[in-house]
Amino acid sequence: MNTIEPLIFELSRPGRRGFSLPAPDVPDVPDAGAGAEAGSAIDHSPGHAVGADTAVDPGPAAWLPAGRLRAEPPALPEVAEVDVVRHFTRLSQLNHAVDTGFYPLGSCTMKYSPRVNEDAARLPGFAGLHPHAPDDLAQGALQLMWELARYLAEIGGMDRVTLQPAAGAHGELVGMLVIRAYHEQRGERRGKVLVPDSAHGTNPATARMCGFDVVTVRSDDRGGVDLGDLERVLDGDVAALMLTNPNTLGLFDENIHLIARLVHDAGGLLYYDGANANAILGVSRPGDMGFDVVHFNLHKTFSTPHGGGGPGAGAVGVKPALAPFLPAPLVERAPDGRFFLQDNLPLSIGRVHAFHGNFAVLVRAYTYIRMLGPEGLRRVGENAVLNANYLLRRLWLPPADDLLPADRGGSPDDRADGDGEQGDPGPVRGGDDRDRRAGPHRAGEGPGRPLYDGGGAPGRGAGGAAPGAVLARRRR
Repeated sequence: MNTIEPLIFELSRPGRRGFSLPAPDVPDVPDAGAGAEAGSAIDHSPGHAVGADTAVDPGPAAWLPAGRLRAEPPALPEVAEVDVVRHFTRLSQLNHAVDTGFYPLGSCTMKYSPRVNEDAARLPGFAGLHPHAPDDLAQGALQLMWELARYLAEIGGMDRVTLQPAAGAHGELVGMLVIRAYHEQRGERRGKVLVPDSAHGTNPATARMCGFDVVTVRSDDRGGVDLGDLERVLDGDVAALMLTNPNTLGLFDENIHLIARLVHDAGGLLYYDGANANAILGVSRPGDMGFDVVHFNLHKTFSTPHGGGGPGAGAVGVKPALAPFLPAPLVERAPDGRFFLQDNLPLSIGRVHAFHGNFAVLVRAYTYIRMLGPEGLRRVGENAVLNANYLLRRLWLPPADDLLPADRGGSPDDRADGDGEQGDPGPVRGGDDRDRRAGPHRAGEGPGRPLYDGGGAPGRGAGGAAPGAVLARRRR
């Protein structure tokens, strides 16, 4: 295939047109200056016939300065409709897309977007809904937003969720503004945010945008947060620790409950970057780990379109103490079952997006969650970990052998000298790092009481519902 596509101007031929119109059945309007006096205009009043005695419309010359008018028509390409269609179709086929191939980019890898999502987003009641429609005429859309927020809260182990943020980084900004407002409302002006050296670059950038100083926390030799370094930098000026779990190395932090206890004992909050949430989906929940704020990238975890600069969604969930600070409005449900937008949130950080977020993206995420249900979402998480481990083994290079211990993703051959047989990959990377051969555990479960249960019983989330309970009820 010839990949060199000419410019649309190079396809132009004089006199070629992309359309054909019938002859007009009304008098032609001469160009400005062709005998018409400036300021004269056609009388369009009812009952007035256009005829020879009618003043000629002078065109834009009557309203625009002479220096703003073209002396000659613009040099636009002269092409037939088929030329235009074929030109832009060929250009589109030069782009790599998730519909044509795999695009690996770490946790940002483009995910396939099921076409049923597109069908749902194009339903006339959704696609044609005016953003200024009153609540009574938007009950279906409001119900979808209310239910999606509840699903995300349950999946993340949070209490309330805002759907306003337009992307993951925007969600980070909202989450950190909520944390800042929480501390300020308590009369505290905390000035530091802790960020691991393995963090996404958006984490320190977001913290700085919110006015915090960024302090880096080192990683230990097992790829997690170095607890000694964390204790060294923790003090009463720390507002939050921002973590991705599993982290950017693909490793689940085996000390997450201890990390949560240390941060909370210092009066700080724990922020969850949902970039790698696929690996824990339906298996463990940030709220059960001790996180206070979580943002979900709906394009990474819930199959909404990704790439190309299109609209996104970065929903943010919070624990009960932070709910009053979420952006307004929030969708509420009245005792009579009617849905409405609640603006009376005096502690809210304010609106962060026009109207109520990118609604069509929310419809797609809702469709995906309802289509899979709790069992399907768990399979997504398990498959994400399996695929990551498969690629890790296929792409393994010898220089990486010494980076991590075998049970944290190091060379599988190292286990010949350890507690496993040669070639045994050990615990699964990207999930709860307890040895899976001893049986799977949820975060917050297992031997002993969790150091911090995130405000609820281990293994239970928003409203005390067991994971999957709300979704299971909806599927019945």
